[in-house]
Amino acid sequence: MTAPVRHLPDVPFPAYAYVPGAAPHPTRDPKGHSYQTEPEDAVEVCPPDKWGSCAPYLFGVDLYNAGYLWEAHEAWESLWHVSKHDLPQAQFIQGLIQCTAATLKVRMEQPVGVEKLGTQGTERMETTALAVAPHYMGLNIPSFIGDFRKFVAGSPTSAETRPMIILED
Repeated sequence: MTAPVRHLPDVPFPAYAYVPGAAPHPTRDPKGHSYQTEPEDAVEVCPPDKWGSCAPYLFGVDLYNAGYLWEAHEAWESLWHVSKHDLPQAQFIQGLIQCTAATLKVRMEQPVGVEKLGTQGTERMETTALAVAPHYMGLNIPSFIGDFRKFVAGSPTSAETRPMIILED
């Protein structure tokens, strides 16, 4: 399989992918990859039809696809908070966050968390697909959630087998 397109190639990845309990916490530990870094500027609302210019969304996709799961979750969380006025978008972003957290649980060897978060995340994304459109913010939701549900149902032992997030116009 070829690597997915990198949407923000000029934005560097962190020094390591954080896994709770296995590496220094990125922001709280002096050895963390983002310890005492300047906080990001306030995230602005990203209209769903303008997803291609939404840096937090695109960087979250890049992080997820590259295996920086905790970091992808963090990138999307601020976007989720400002999107709460738009329920379908908030559901979609929260679904991405939960699917990412489910994948992180694979690395943490917590299969119950994988199943629970994978189910919650795909259900939220499916709600957006049914309410708005199956192709939302560049993602073919039915295809991704079908692949993600297969991933979870296969009792994964490696996060590297997760489905990639492929964005299309």
